[in-house]
Amino acid sequence: MTGQDLDGRVALVTGGAQGLGEGMAHALAAAGAKVVVADVQTDAGAKVAEAVGGVFVEIDVTDDASWEAGIASAVQQAGGLDVVVNNAGVEITSLLVDLEPEQARTMLDVNVLGTALGIKHAFRAMRPDGAAGRGGVVVNVASVAATIAFPAISVYSATKSAVDRLTRVAAMESGKLGYGVRVNCVYPGLVPNEMGANLAGDVARIGLFASPDEAVAAVVDLTPSGRLASTEDIARAVVFLASDQAAFVNGAGLPVDGGMGM
Repeated sequence: MTGQDLDGRVALVTGGAQGLGEGMAHALAAAGAKVVVADVQTDAGAKVAEAVGGVFVEIDVTDDASWEAGIASAVQQAGGLDVVVNNAGVEITSLLVDLEPEQARTMLDVNVLGTALGIKHAFRAMRPDGAAGRGGVVVNVASVAATIAFPAISVYSATKSAVDRLTRVAAMESGKLGYGVRVNCVYPGLVPNEMGANLAGDVARIGLFASPDEAVAAVVDLTPSGRLASTEDIARAVVFLASDQAAFVNGAGLPVDGGMGM
């Protein structure tokens, strides 16, 4: 047994049907956790849940009632709740001069409100008088975008900066109110998944770079480690923060960006 053994713990991952969330679900399951995959993509989410030996719950992270019902279902199906990973997020690329209010509201709703509601319902379930009632861990997913000034992702960057602030205030509230829940966040670097590829294509289409490959090369050039992040890089960091090895890590942001945001 190691400090990253999550045997006997229940971990819920939002946006778990694909991308980083799917990778986190697999990593948490490999560490021994019973994984609850939460998503609005029911078919894809159920397949990931089956693959990791977990369960699926449908949660629209922007909807308070959906969170309440989803957490109740997760606790009932999995027998508790010890870890909530607020991973669900959306990025819509735009120059500020072309900003569409509805697109900005979508990012604010999913990335900021969705994370805040995730913290709310994690606290309610995991605090001493909650349905799970044994404390736990919340891991929020911010982004290197919160720490750099990369063009065409202004609102996305702002939402991920908000995730950082939510994390720190939530950790303080949990401590002061005796909830027994640690709250931290990770700052992933650019990952060559669907979201990353779309971003590279978008900034090239806007004219900031000659091609998507040039955009990716620019990111790599800004990264001391000399490569993009992998899904596994981010997932391992989430497992660490969920584990007893991070027992005294609280209210912190962990960069997993190869040094890009330093």
